[in-house]
Amino acid sequence: MKTIVLGAGIIGISTAWHLLERGHEVVVVDRQPDAALETSFANAAQISVSYCEPWANRAAPWKALKWMFDKEAPLLLRPQLDWEQWRWCLKFLAQCNDTAFERNVQQIVALGTYSHAALKDVVRATGIQYHRLECGIAHFYSDQKSLDEAGHAVEVMRKFGVQRRLVSRAELLQIEPAFSAYGERITGGTYTSTDESGDARLFTQQLARHCAERGAQFLYGHDVLRLNKTGNTIDSVAVSAIQSGATVQKHSILKGDAIVVACGSYSASLLRSVGVDLPIYPGKGYSATFPLLRPEAAPLVSAIDDGKKLAMSRLGDVLRVAGTIELGGFDLSLDNPVAKARCHLLSRRIEEVLPGVCDTRTPEQGGNPQYWTGLRPATPTNIPFIGRTRVGKLWVNAGHGTLGWTHGAGSGKALAELISGAQPAMAFGFLGAEPGPHQRPVVAA
Repeated sequence: MKTIVLGAGIIGISTAWHLLERGHEVVVVDRQPDAALETSFANAAQISVSYCEPWANRAAPWKALKWMFDKEAPLLLRPQLDWEQWRWCLKFLAQCNDTAFERNVQQIVALGTYSHAALKDVVRATGIQYHRLECGIAHFYSDQKSLDEAGHAVEVMRKFGVQRRLVSRAELLQIEPAFSAYGERITGGTYTSTDESGDARLFTQQLARHCAERGAQFLYGHDVLRLNKTGNTIDSVAVSAIQSGATVQKHSILKGDAIVVACGSYSASLLRSVGVDLPIYPGKGYSATFPLLRPEAAPLVSAIDDGKKLAMSRLGDVLRVAGTIELGGFDLSLDNPVAKARCHLLSRRIEEVLPGVCDTRTPEQGGNPQYWTGLRPATPTNIPFIGRTRVGKLWVNAGHGTLGWTHGAGSGKALAELISGAQPAMAFGFLGAEPGPHQRPVVAA
């Protein structure tokens, strides 16, 4: 079969790799000049199977209301004159109960476990280097109430086979001494030794090179103009080269036996153009990458700071800190007041938790912080859409939210298996598929 993959992030490239593994001819299209230059570029770097918790829970609506006027809020809703945003929010509210939370956790953990195994297989097969650290992930808390609530989350995760455990402050500081300077304000935490971290951009770009070596064709610098539909089947994809920042009028027509939409937050509008309506909405996430001043004092264990809902990961001689979600459309600016406040939060918090470890100076002060923002393609359940649409030849692999790096390898493998007529062995409800012996249906997002 010839398969056209639209999108060259971690999801699209993983899909391409696993299709090649199964003998498919593959064409990958992306508007950027290389792989992983949008949402996969500078994420939190965590492979966090044990922290795959949906945003929607019974406390989320009240927290969202409380945070609406806080520029540094972990989840900030910026209301738009956009029906898609409001529809997404209503569907999200429907998931804010304990029954839905546990059901969604089960699906997300199943995909995370499957994906982590798939990632390890790819690394063994390719030898890709990407600042990988297999030191686990620690989650630390600064108040007793949050730590008590974490105990319930640990029970839920362990119920589904995740070996996440509660640890005391002393044990957490023994696991990662780098947090000792902040230790007096830590009440305790959780730790999962099987999780890991690494640079998603490096991994994705190198995997793309391996795909090219195996015969995949890459059309970088090409816009997807439209999906051409004949009857109830996608006949072809119209693409056009981008030159000097503008799409050239001359376009090409790509034909294939299967078309995979893996365009992150931009998947929803492309799919709607041919009658496939999936609730995927962009969540603007932020990160900062700081040079290390004292590498010997920097953490090796990737960590989550519950107080500010930030993740931090060591990547060679830099530290990546990422977090916060902003629901406000497709705005990617870093120079408005909200964006500046959220970037400042990242640098200020690192100085509080790891004083003097990183160079957090602003450019005006002589520093070189690398601030970045990307759009997380979120579904109301946080369960991605993977599988066949009701339109012939059209497949989707999108909606991974903040877990694209965690779920990437497995999502690509699962979709490649489905396209090849096989059944992935995990308890996950795939789009457009009847539940098999290893599946449970996903309740509509």
